[in-house]
Amino acid sequence: MKTGIRLFISLLVLAGLQACGGEEGQMQQSAAPAVQAETMTVKAVAVAENYVTSGTVTSDHRVAISSRLSGYIRELAVREGDKVKAGDVLVRVDPVNARQGLVQAQADLADAKADKDRYEELFAAHAVSKQQLDRVSLRYKVARSQVEQARNQLGYAEVRSPVAGVVVEKRMNKGDLASPGAAILVLEDPDSLLVETYVSEQFVSGIKIGDKVEIEVATLKQSFAGVVRQVVEAADAVSHQFLIKISLNGESGVHPGMYAMVGFKVGERPALEIPAAAVIERSGLHGVYIVDANGITRYRQIRLGKPHANGVEVLAGLRDGDVIAWNATPSAQTPALQTGMKVLAK
Repeated sequence: MKTGIRLFISLLVLAGLQACGGEEGQMQQSAAPAVQAETMTVKAVAVAENYVTSGTVTSDHRVAISSRLSGYIRELAVREGDKVKAGDVLVRVDPVNARQGLVQAQADLADAKADKDRYEELFAAHAVSKQQLDRVSLRYKVARSQVEQARNQLGYAEVRSPVAGVVVEKRMNKGDLASPGAAILVLEDPDSLLVETYVSEQFVSGIKIGDKVEIEVATLKQSFAGVVRQVVEAADAVSHQFLIKISLNGESGVHPGMYAMVGFKVGERPALEIPAAAVIERSGLHGVYIVDANGITRYRQIRLGKPHANGVEVLAGLRDGDVIAWNATPSAQTPALQTGMKVLAK
């Protein structure tokens, strides 16, 4: 009997508390300030599933500048980072040997011309044969050609840039001995950039020339679109990976030598995306305002993924079907969006 009385009293107290709580909730709901804001129901969308590799930005047009003459470098006016145009003088070499070669060739030409003139007179007097005159005439032609060649060699004392580009390496300095084939400078064309990366043999069969890939340069905090230009179908003997070359289409701010991440599309996966404008950053953490079933806002922290064309991916903190709000219209009565507000859709 006593047990039944105690149970009856407990039920009365619980009912009273629930009634008080309901009244308090109704009061809080009625007291919530109303604000107009953008709203969206979060839904899963299909995004690209990427196979990500690391790579390096390089120039597709790399030129090693060397001298055709042997001689000491008399002038070298450029250094790393300088931009040059096609035809600019980069290096001047002291053409001692070439100058001596020209003097010798001119002396041989003068001697050959004298012999030719003398043999022409002798041939006119029938003192020498036509064969002898032809031999001397041929020697004169060879000597004249050697003078022309020596003059050309002397012109090589000035080394001009064959292309427009940027000096990326300076391997010699003023006073060093230049020799044919030894690189003095290295130029790169900054408008024809590539990203070189290696991919696993597991994925190389799915990569084709012309495929579009996503390239992210960490130092720029920016993503670029690239196109696969070359697939080297011979794996490295040690790593068993394949070299892939991707054209960058002259993106500004990217320079040879930069570190890049390359994403190759290998499929699709579901993901939650929200507008970047809906994300709130506080002390380095990210969050959004969600709207509950009663239309009241609550702040919730989220973890962001990579940005996409239609917004930013949410890795944690939201579920399919959640409603978020942002871009509220503040007034004198209602401040900007905050927890506890009643949201009216714009």
